[in-house]
Amino acid sequence: MARHGAAIAACGNVSGGGYVMTEENTERQARSLAGKVALVTGSAKRLGKAVALRLAEEGADLVIHHGNSHADAMETVAEIEKLGRRGLALSADLRNVDEIRRLFVEVAKGFGRLDILVNSAANFLPASIVSTTEEIWDASLDTNLKAGFFCAQAAAPLLRRTKGTIVNFADVGGLMGWPGYIPHSISKAGVVMLTKVLAKALAPEVRVNAIAPGTITMPGDPPEWEADFVKLAPLGRTGAPSDIADAVSYLVHAEFMTGHTLVFDGGRSLGPAKGEFR
Repeated sequence: MARHGAAIAACGNVSGGGYVMTEENTERQARSLAGKVALVTGSAKRLGKAVALRLAEEGADLVIHHGNSHADAMETVAEIEKLGRRGLALSADLRNVDEIRRLFVEVAKGFGRLDILVNSAANFLPASIVSTTEEIWDASLDTNLKAGFFCAQAAAPLLRRTKGTIVNFADVGGLMGWPGYIPHSISKAGVVMLTKVLAKALAPEVRVNAIAPGTITMPGDPPEWEADFVKLAPLGRTGAPSDIADAVSYLVHAEFMTGHTLVFDGGRSLGPAKGEFR
């Protein structure tokens, strides 16, 4: 990850498995994406916002995409501007290909370039073999999978010019298969394959990778979620938004990596029970 890029001698004091950033290393991180432009879909709040702020901290200017969360998007832009970066809030319905194309035209007009696309916008709709309707199916596949492809298609000319990168959001449901979330699991499994085919189609100019978060809790989430996730994760704890921001930062900087999906779930996808880990 970008914050781990310095030599050991520059890392400062080590304690509790972490380290203290030196002033030199912190400054280097803040400059690492200077002059670059990133678009993070669904970044007005939650994980998308955490990712957007991390990229701004590393020096990038940000396009904050949102659907209907204009007030939240403007709040995020204000936080980005406090970091000394430029921010632009743009709305688009990612289920509509024409709106996706308009979004990237506006990015080109506003910034003249694009270096990083993070496809984080998603929904999470419960639907079993009995309760899945055509409406739920289409809503899951259109938002979670179709949108990522057409965002990549629209972004490709800009990203090729800058030798940029795409980071897609899958999740562990796409790897494990959740019978209570069938369309969601299928859509996220599709993101894993989408990442592979885009990596081949856009190489060598553009790198494409994905992350698969799981057992991540956010401020304001119900406490029972955390308790449940702790039981599911062999590491015995939940992940935080900063863990996901770290992962995206790593993939943005990993110049010899493409077509891969990194799993961040505290070991959840290894199996269901602690007793199996001996």
